[in-house]
Amino acid sequence: MTVPALPVPNLAEQLALHARQRPTHPAVVHGDVVLNFRDLDLAVRRRAAHLQDAGVTPGRVVGIALSDSIEHVVMLYAVARAGGVILPMDCRWRDVEKQRLAEHFEPALVVVEPGAAFQGAPCKAVDAAWLAAVERADPERDFPDGNRGIAMSLSSGTTGRPKGPMVTHQKFFNRFWTHWVDLGFGSRETYINATPLYFGGGRSFTMSTLYAGGTVVLCPPPYKPEELAAEIARTGSTVLFLVPTLLRRLLTCDAATLAPFRALKTLISSGSALTAPERTQIRETICPNFIEYYSSTEGGGVSVLSPRDQQLYGESVGRPIFGVEVQIVDDQDAPVPVGTVGRIRYRGPAVADGFYKDPEASLDAFRDGFFYPGDLGSFNEEGYLFLRGRSKDMIIRGGINIYPQEVESLLMSHAAVSEAAVVGWPSREFNEEVAAFVTLRKPVEGAELIALCRAELAPYKAPRQVFVLDELPRNSAGKVVKARLVEQLAQL
Repeated sequence: MTVPALPVPNLAEQLALHARQRPTHPAVVHGDVVLNFRDLDLAVRRRAAHLQDAGVTPGRVVGIALSDSIEHVVMLYAVARAGGVILPMDCRWRDVEKQRLAEHFEPALVVVEPGAAFQGAPCKAVDAAWLAAVERADPERDFPDGNRGIAMSLSSGTTGRPKGPMVTHQKFFNRFWTHWVDLGFGSRETYINATPLYFGGGRSFTMSTLYAGGTVVLCPPPYKPEELAAEIARTGSTVLFLVPTLLRRLLTCDAATLAPFRALKTLISSGSALTAPERTQIRETICPNFIEYYSSTEGGGVSVLSPRDQQLYGESVGRPIFGVEVQIVDDQDAPVPVGTVGRIRYRGPAVADGFYKDPEASLDAFRDGFFYPGDLGSFNEEGYLFLRGRSKDMIIRGGINIYPQEVESLLMSHAAVSEAAVVGWPSREFNEEVAAFVTLRKPVEGAELIALCRAELAPYKAPRQVFVLDELPRNSAGKVVKARLVEQLAQL
């Protein structure tokens, strides 16, 4: 006899349990505002009901283009509660960038800040009218289970827009497990979120903390190191996640400023790899309980490097995390011997199954149950993973993914530009900056091309400098060899 599969619980149901069992425990803190679990659950259910009243049916995509606020946090779980799929949209993007994303993912609606509606998608502003409608919505209704997607974990793309791996409720829950097992999150912790909620780490760490019944403190950027330190001390925060760019800024601070960081139970870095000397300096001057987390938006965590591991193998990114199998393979997808450099692939219960509405890209990145993140690496005899470079061209500036094709397409839209190649410019502060190489049809100043990018794209995507070449370097197949362009760039 076949036993029918049990329905997967909606992740937001856990908030209702916390509302009954720890109703007055602080859930989200932002400045002087504290939202406990009873009020958080009610706010989530009312917004979920309002989304349903607005036409959001189970499985439909809902864009969230909000600033970092309690409302943003509530909406993450409200979309899940309504059965929708979260589409993260950076509120700093230009309208054309949001339109490009909406055109591909076709959201049922996009929730925006007042005055930030854009063409190409139905937008709902979080204003007085929105809040009044939310209060009228009936929270006492049946909501869908979790047998569907919960979020698009936006990833790098080659078509001028990010790709969207669909992550289900169950896979998101499995990612939460790795946070609790390997990263120090849990019901007794206070996680201070100091990165944008649009950012994958900030979003998922916030949601897993609330699922576990812990407290989230919002300290949205921009802020001075002294301000972040003061908020850690004020709230008794125990867990902090920062990208390497922010950690490098902290390394310039004096001991008095850094004192609150030393009391953290866990300080996490992810987004790009740090050097061994940087890791040592962070442990010695910022926080001894520092760990590095290698992960991807498509599959969640890959490996973790503990403080002890850093002293043993400072150039490694650690050992595979709980429940994840990592392999190094050759171009025929056959595993290679220990010490041999090859392509990294991994599988586990948190890995997405493919890209939404992008079967061609899915076939390239998801094969035989494994995800290929595009990185090269090797293992040593003790199972420590070492990164050896990236096989794809994505630029990571301060932990934020930048897609070269998007910038290249815009540069080539200028009448003077014949060809463009955009690469990562090694940078101590940001890990990488954006550098553009162009060939021209007619003279144009680099400043004009940079101004074009700043006008049409988010500021962090604009090239630091534009270099003019007579021709771009190519291989025998006619493909631009970007590695030769990078060789021309000294570290910033």
